[in-house]
Amino acid sequence: MTDSDTETSRLKPSSAALRPALPWLAGALALFALWMAWSGVQQLRGQARSESLTEQRDAAVAAVAKAVTAETKRLQDKLAQAPVKTALDANDANAAATRIGAGWPGLEKVEVLPGDLQALYTALPESGYGRLAAIEAAQAQNAPVARVVAQKGAPRFVLAAPTGATQPAVGMVYAQFPLETLTAGLASAEIDENGYLALRQGSHTILARGDQTLGSSAEALAAKIPGTDFRIVAEVPDVGPGPWGLGGMACVIAAAIAALLAFLAWRGWRRGDSAHAGVAAGAEEAPTLTQALQAAPAETEERKKIEVKEAPKRAPVTIDRGIFRAYDIRGVIGESLDAGVAELIGHAIGSSMKDQGLEDIVVGRDGRLSGPDMIGGLIAGLRKAGRNVVDIGVAPTPLVYFAAYHLRTGSAVAVTGSHNPPDYNGFKIVVGGETLSGDAITDLYARIADGRLYDAPTPGSLQQRDVSGDYVNRVASDVQIDRRLKVVVDAGNGAAGELGPRVLEAIGAEVTPLYCEIDGTFPNHHPDPSEPHNLEDLKRMVERLDADLGIAFDGDGDRLGVITRNGHNIFPDRLLMLFAADVLERNPGAVIVYDVKCTGALSPYILRHGGSPLMWKTGHSLIKAKMRETEAELAGEMSGHFFFKERWYGFDDGIYSAARLLEILGRRSETPDQVFETLPEGVSTPELKAPTADPHGFVARFVASGEFEGARVSTIDGLRADWPDGWGLVRASNTTPILVLRFEANDANALARIQQVFRERLLALDPGLSLPF
Repeated sequence: MTDSDTETSRLKPSSAALRPALPWLAGALALFALWMAWSGVQQLRGQARSESLTEQRDAAVAAVAKAVTAETKRLQDKLAQAPVKTALDANDANAAATRIGAGWPGLEKVEVLPGDLQALYTALPESGYGRLAAIEAAQAQNAPVARVVAQKGAPRFVLAAPTGATQPAVGMVYAQFPLETLTAGLASAEIDENGYLALRQGSHTILARGDQTLGSSAEALAAKIPGTDFRIVAEVPDVGPGPWGLGGMACVIAAAIAALLAFLAWRGWRRGDSAHAGVAAGAEEAPTLTQALQAAPAETEERKKIEVKEAPKRAPVTIDRGIFRAYDIRGVIGESLDAGVAELIGHAIGSSMKDQGLEDIVVGRDGRLSGPDMIGGLIAGLRKAGRNVVDIGVAPTPLVYFAAYHLRTGSAVAVTGSHNPPDYNGFKIVVGGETLSGDAITDLYARIADGRLYDAPTPGSLQQRDVSGDYVNRVASDVQIDRRLKVVVDAGNGAAGELGPRVLEAIGAEVTPLYCEIDGTFPNHHPDPSEPHNLEDLKRMVERLDADLGIAFDGDGDRLGVITRNGHNIFPDRLLMLFAADVLERNPGAVIVYDVKCTGALSPYILRHGGSPLMWKTGHSLIKAKMRETEAELAGEMSGHFFFKERWYGFDDGIYSAARLLEILGRRSETPDQVFETLPEGVSTPELKAPTADPHGFVARFVASGEFEGARVSTIDGLRADWPDGWGLVRASNTTPILVLRFEANDANALARIQQVFRERLLALDPGLSLPF
């Protein structure tokens, strides 16, 4: 036998063995091609639907804008008419109203009102909060304002504007129209029945079209009506990415390739079958499986030995119960946190999601050096529980929260140490739209300790997404500043360093970055804007550049600090006053939640602006839970967390809060320093911190030590004692082993007295306590 014959005889068994598998391979490839083709077509249809709805949204924006512009111009033309000016100059409100309304089609009523608005305040609530808010806004902006307000339970489109008269008795004009004047364009528009379009003002939906179940996620495609507080929101059903994250066209191409391979496999089988029929009778037959096994017994035995080898068992991971805090998980790398612990935490989160029927989750991390290991362990644990993971990479915590809404997962984990030192890291967790806190955090530890962890038969999927552009577009579509403000942004080398300046530039600000390079060692200063000494570099830069404002973010971008041109550190509770007044203009009577560390002037300020103040416990997850319970439109903490439900999603977001602040300041003609000077301010301290081994135990003993004479005491979170001229607070931090204290009073003498009362009580419990006051 020649060498050629030997080679041929060795190849024949291989060909014969492969031939029966070819039709099965062809069938599998054909099914795969059908799957990919179906996925591709669905995605392309979804893309076309999205593009169509975007066009419909833009047409609706144009229609509503046209209606507002037409009626506003008509009102301005009326006010410019000589007979109207004559009546206004004569202080004849009735005559002016009659002449303004003459020949105005569709107008239901028009009023000319005194500029002091005292009669409207006196007539509340019968005169209507919404009506008053529209008139106040027009007066503050000195320009026409368009709103939808409730009049006797029915919505109406209204315009309010200054008359331009020099007589205060006829200072404002108020015109009311049927709602259809505003909504006719949207009501008559042709839209895809599978999509959703709605006209909104604040959190109120004025008119909705299409599939109402899509309303909760429609803000992702929102577009603002220029010059108004209205916006058109839109959404289409989520098709989702294709297999392995492939897009629609990629799926179609993959389907074509798979179909071609299926055809080639089938043709190869048919040809091989024909060739087999023509083999000579004396040709050598391929060995049977039994013959092949007998031919190489030694080799087979060796393979058996390899196959029965056990994989090395992983060393057991110990987990510290102390890292499971009141409203997140936080620990020290190398001591209580490592990749193994992160995997167990991910496995527990995934198991909890499995119990609730939730499949998809977004993850992201801040810029700490331990971030890659922590996110890797977390993802491994989530996938082990069969959860599908979308990794958005290095991202501030608000972007992780936003992605959960934008991608409709409803669940997210931000791997972040927040404002803690570089060797810390942790996990902020949202499952099914709820930020985990208290018992829900404890349950994760219990799942790990009890072994109640779900192992999926196949691991969940993993894909990478960049949603930063979507975030920027979403903010910029809602917020634009009326005048260009010069801003210095200090990100403290934290995760908001890239996104924060990008957003503020997109809304129209001139931004100078300071320490915006993401660096997990935080080489310049600690990324905690609640500590005044961390703002010194920002203060100097604002002064040197003569900027309008300095903006500071913490390590993961969910907190905000502010420095003015004059070097004033505007504490977050005073920022909350400004935010509350703005939100209450559009949402009279809304609940505003604030934490126990906030100024005593905040509650009366909210009341004066027609809101409902509610003091609650400190902690981002606790505040968010209270917001959901009370349907609050806004909340804030002294630490710099702000939560906007109005026009946003209700999570704490330092970047979006900075945008809303610039929006408010941009509408005012005064400088930011002058605006903040109008807000009430006592003599106060920043957050003061006293280290102690067991802060919660200490506070429990402090609460039990007795009442404070002449003070109203609240114990919802630590102990806060309010006297008529000031207040003091002591509470336990839920993130670090310290007592948190704050004091405020009408004057320095009262402040000293209150601090002395607290000092005596604190030192009586622990004479060795180091107090920072």
